[in-house]
Amino acid sequence: MLSLDRLRVLHAISHHGSVGAAADALHVTTSAVSQQMAKLERETGQPLLAKNGRGVRLTDAGRLLAGHTARMLSQLELAHAELEAHRGQPVGELRLGAFPTAARGLFPAALAALRRDHPQLRARLSEMEPHRSVPELVRGDIDLAVVLDWHNRPLSLPDGLAKAPLHDDIADVALPADHPLAGRREVALGDFADDEWVSWPEGEFCHDWLMFTLRSDGVEPRLSHMAEEHHTQLALVAQGLGVAIAPRLGRGPVPEGVVVVPVRSTMRRHVYAIWREDADRRPSIRAVVEALQRSAADIGG
Repeated sequence: MLSLDRLRVLHAISHHGSVGAAADALHVTTSAVSQQMAKLERETGQPLLAKNGRGVRLTDAGRLLAGHTARMLSQLELAHAELEAHRGQPVGELRLGAFPTAARGLFPAALAALRRDHPQLRARLSEMEPHRSVPELVRGDIDLAVVLDWHNRPLSLPDGLAKAPLHDDIADVALPADHPLAGRREVALGDFADDEWVSWPEGEFCHDWLMFTLRSDGVEPRLSHMAEEHHTQLALVAQGLGVAIAPRLGRGPVPEGVVVVPVRSTMRRHVYAIWREDADRRPSIRAVVEALQRSAADIGG
C-alpha cells in the first residue's frame, strides 16, 4: 500500500521541479523530503528520482506515478467537496489567502459573520500577494484566494480555477500636501511626468501594472522608493519623497502631510475570489464567497 503522504511529496517535487522547492511548499526540510522519497522508492521497488546536475529529475516511473497522484489528489478534492455538499453545511477548516488591502478591507467583517453564522467552519486567513496565493491555491496549500487585477491589465490565471467578483476598487494618486497639484479636484497621470514615484517592489503584479500604465500615458517612471505595504508608501509620500497610487479599499485615514486626488480617467482594481473547480460544490466555499460579497457591498464602490 502506497502512503498518501509520501505521494504528496512526489507530487510537490513534480509540481515545483526540485527537492528544495518541494520542501518549501510543504513547510518541511529537504532532508525530510529525501527521506520520504527513499521510503516511497522502497514501497514501489523502483527509482523515482535520478540525479540531474546539482538537482534531481523524475524517472519514467516517477513521472508515471506523479501523473496518477495528481489525478488521485484531484479526486480526493472532489470527494471532499461532495461529502461536504451532501451534509449541506459549511464545516471543517478552510485556508484563505488575500492581498493586504483586501485582508484589511474585506475580511474582518466577513470572518466575523462566518464565525457567527457557521460556528462549525474554521476559516483561517493568511496575507499574501497574488504571485504567492495563486500557486498555493493550485497546489492545494490554501482553499480560496482573494486576488486582483486592473482595468487595463488582467491577471493571468491557470486552468482549473473558478472565480467570483467581489469589488471594484477605485485608486487615487497620493501627493505630498505641499505638492503644486494637491489642490486640484482631479489629475491626470501625465501631470506627474517630472515627479518621482513610490512603487510596489519589482516583480509584483502591481509594480508591473504601474510601469505599464505610466508609460501608456507617456510618462517614463522615475522611481524613488519601493514598498509593499500602502501604509509605508503613504509615509514616504508624507515626507515629500514621491507620489504614489492609493487604492481606496482598506486605506483608512491618510497620514498628515498627504493629500489624495482622484484621477480623471478612473483607475479601477477588480477584486475577486478564486478557488479550485474541484471544490466548487463545497458549501464552505460558497459561504466564504457570500460573506466577502456582503462585506464588499457594505463598503460600497
